[in-house]
Amino acid sequence: MRNLTSFTKMYESERKELVEILKSRGITNQRVLDAFMKVERHLFVPDIMKQHAYKDVALPIGMGQTISQPYTVAFMTQALDPQPNKRYLEIGTGSGYQAAIIYEMGGRVFTIERHHDLYNSAMKIFDQLNLKIAARCSDGTIGWSEFAPYDGIIVTAGGPTVPLNLKKQLAVGGKMVIPVGDKQIQTLNVLTKISEDKFETHEVPYFTFVPLIGKEGWDGK
Repeated sequence: MRNLTSFTKMYESERKELVEILKSRGITNQRVLDAFMKVERHLFVPDIMKQHAYKDVALPIGMGQTISQPYTVAFMTQALDPQPNKRYLEIGTGSGYQAAIIYEMGGRVFTIERHHDLYNSAMKIFDQLNLKIAARCSDGTIGWSEFAPYDGIIVTAGGPTVPLNLKKQLAVGGKMVIPVGDKQIQTLNVLTKISEDKFETHEVPYFTFVPLIGKEGWDGK
């Protein structure tokens, strides 16, 4: 891998332009915008894609997966509203970019990826950037009960329903951001846990994610 700081200045203006795009699309949380300025997206995409790293588009990262569109990452992060020293569970590590954004905002991040190759790639990036992010390779739909409850849970793949295990592992007062729908298009659900068996849900339509595969998601290899 190339030196992780070699492109910092080269892409600084591109990051500034991306932040301005996010602001124009309604991202108002300054802490989110600051994180997007600091976390270098080009480090999380394949070398062949680096020239497109700061465009507001999703990009392929292998295994049929993508690094989400920056606006989508920003929208979900703003909905989650990560706070310093709070505990957050991410389902679908992918490239590691979303986890790095939450970590930059001060969150204690736990992340799960089901693809071994993507898991290994993300772990290398975390290590090289000295990001203290806990990760495991397993079925994300059953969560990570050892460290529950979480102050927030973010799911970066679309499932048919909200997994019951994830609901159980969310702390009372915490938020879960998860796309729910069919395999083509989903509604982004922002759930706030009011009590152990009660949730308030805000829905935002017309998002598209890769399928959430697992015991409490879609069937798949």
